[in-house]
Amino acid sequence: MKKINTFGIQFVIRKHRIKDDKAPIYARVTVNRERAEISIKKRIHVDNWNNGRGMAKGKSSEIGKLNSYLEQIRSQLTECYQELVINKEIVTPEAIKNKFLGVEDSGETLKGLVEYHNTGMDSNLRWGTLKNYKTTEKYIEKFLTQKFKRNDIYLVELNYKFITDFEHFLRKYQPEDHHLPMGNNTVMKHIERLRKMTNLAVRLGWLDKDPFVAYRLSFKRVEREFLTQLELDTIKKKQFKIERLQYVKDLFVFSCYTGLSYIDVMNLKPNNIRIGIDRMTWIITQREKTTTPVRIPILSLAQVLIDKYKDHPRSVNKGTIFPNISNQKLNSYLKEIADVCEIDKNLTFHVARHTFATTVTLTNGVPIESVSKMLGHTDLKTTQIYAKVVEKKISDDMANLEEKLSGKRSKKRKSK
Repeated sequence: MKKINTFGIQFVIRKHRIKDDKAPIYARVTVNRERAEISIKKRIHVDNWNNGRGMAKGKSSEIGKLNSYLEQIRSQLTECYQELVINKEIVTPEAIKNKFLGVEDSGETLKGLVEYHNTGMDSNLRWGTLKNYKTTEKYIEKFLTQKFKRNDIYLVELNYKFITDFEHFLRKYQPEDHHLPMGNNTVMKHIERLRKMTNLAVRLGWLDKDPFVAYRLSFKRVEREFLTQLELDTIKKKQFKIERLQYVKDLFVFSCYTGLSYIDVMNLKPNNIRIGIDRMTWIITQREKTTTPVRIPILSLAQVLIDKYKDHPRSVNKGTIFPNISNQKLNSYLKEIADVCEIDKNLTFHVARHTFATTVTLTNGVPIESVSKMLGHTDLKTTQIYAKVVEKKISDDMANLEEKLSGKRSKKRKSK
């Protein structure tokens, strides 16, 4: 069924902008319950205005001229509406207002911007990042359908209210499957992607002004989950008869002792294993996510696992160190491993990377600058997030300090 637009024009006054006892008159255009107001550059005494009829009241020639002018405005706005309908353009109050005011519209739409970004930028974006943009695109489509009862809007319609309404939609969205509602940071990530796309529109000249200029993203700091030394030892010692669980456990432990992410472990090739400046074996690669160079001396526990799988038929066939396994399956099997090992944490592969940063390196006194380099961080502040949660390291440092201070006090007593 073809959608029918509901269209209306009403003249109103703004009493909060009264000057010399006169209020400004605005034309309020409504399409499908959306509104836009246009100043007609006329004022009237509040006592001479009929709110119900939306026109001036009285019999003076001045009042007659004003009402005649209002009807001309109404006629012009109606013509703008009809022109949009005839040309099969998107009919919105903002589009009618722009046409009435003679504001040039490039005709670029939000849907067109998203498609341009996701197809035109696909060679510059990693698949994981592009997949996230595709997800944001789906939520934008759902929002437009629910909020505006249409599948697209002009870019000129984007404003602060649109962004806050989209944020509210995301926070209240109830998924149809088993997934939980979005957390704050997930909501902010979707809005951050929308902002990056509107920034692109500004650079392309499709938008004259940034709709995000008054909006501030609000991320909440999340504590990074990692394993304690006892938990890591429990997983290391556990041997599984089921091959898939043993393999996933080995991958997890390998990441705990190298700090590599899932995709970087899967991409690891024999030529990434080289002799370093110390004549020892190193991993020399770059992060898939950021292309940042990474150089990691290989600990003996990690070397054992490299030797175990490098000649595996599936590894040899693909030219990698480890046989391929999907991230989804890997994380699913880690849940089983956590249950068997009685570890009450949400065990994901990324926890291994955090464990390397905290339990394996920082806790054992490896300088944070070295840890940052091995993790492939470009900003030391990113690594400092891990340093703040290593309570055991703080405890050990203070115990050492207490021992030194106690020793000094003992020496002073003896010297007396």
